[in-house]
Amino acid sequence: MNLKQILPLLAAAQLVLTGSLVQAATRSHSGHRPVDALGLRSSSVLVLDESHSSVLYSRHSDVARPIASITKLMTALVVLDAQQPLDEQIEITADDRIQGKGAFSRLATGTTLTRSELLRLALMSSENRAAYVLGRRYPGGLPACVAAMNAKAKALDMKNSHFVEPTGLSSQNVASAEDLSRLVSAASKNPTIGEYSTGKQYTVRVGRQMIEYHNTNALVGNPTWEILVQKTGYITEAGKCLVMQAVIEGRQVVIVLLNSVGKHTRVADARRIRKWMEAQIVSS
Repeated sequence: MNLKQILPLLAAAQLVLTGSLVQAATRSHSGHRPVDALGLRSSSVLVLDESHSSVLYSRHSDVARPIASITKLMTALVVLDAQQPLDEQIEITADDRIQGKGAFSRLATGTTLTRSELLRLALMSSENRAAYVLGRRYPGGLPACVAAMNAKAKALDMKNSHFVEPTGLSSQNVASAEDLSRLVSAASKNPTIGEYSTGKQYTVRVGRQMIEYHNTNALVGNPTWEILVQKTGYITEAGKCLVMQAVIEGRQVVIVLLNSVGKHTRVADARRIRKWMEAQIVSS
């Protein structure tokens, strides 16, 4: 092994060691919301360097928590696995109304969109009705879709995961950060999910109006970030959540942040992780 091959491995080892020291500091903190040497304010965190198959940082990554709209990544996976036509026109009906908090949608009854458009809105803008329609139009209907989601989780070795519906509005949709790193890695292998989840904006016709949707992840519009797959999520029980696969200093990294406090904390935590990684790599 030559010097060129050794240096990246040494840098990865330094990141892992630093992460271990940071976690030790975190365990000694007694506040209600964990704050560590990195300044992270998410309750569960996992940073996985896929380029070197190493965990750079982990905190409560094996704890199952509500995952809110991160659920939509699994919904998209099973819908695409079913190989239904993406150009099929689907009408939104009264049966697609979702009850409860967070159920508001700009997709009015009678709107007709393609399956491709519904997938894009669900992944990019976290449109709940779009995700529900995709589940209801899955072969065998909603129960079959949920069964496929749980079967897919099992196939991906997501040991602490369980799904009850396709939108993420239910707090019974749970997974650990470790589970979600596997989900992100699987989703990244599907170019459709990568493209749709990282789009900045998209416009669809609803009745006589053209409605513009935007990405729920502010980092997508930042040219300094190279994001390959991403999904945000929020319900009260889950807090602010963010998962993504990004390229940082030439490395393919999966970041999972669950139960962040504050409106902008999940994005701020992602930035802190990137800054920490860049500093460690430069110092090596």
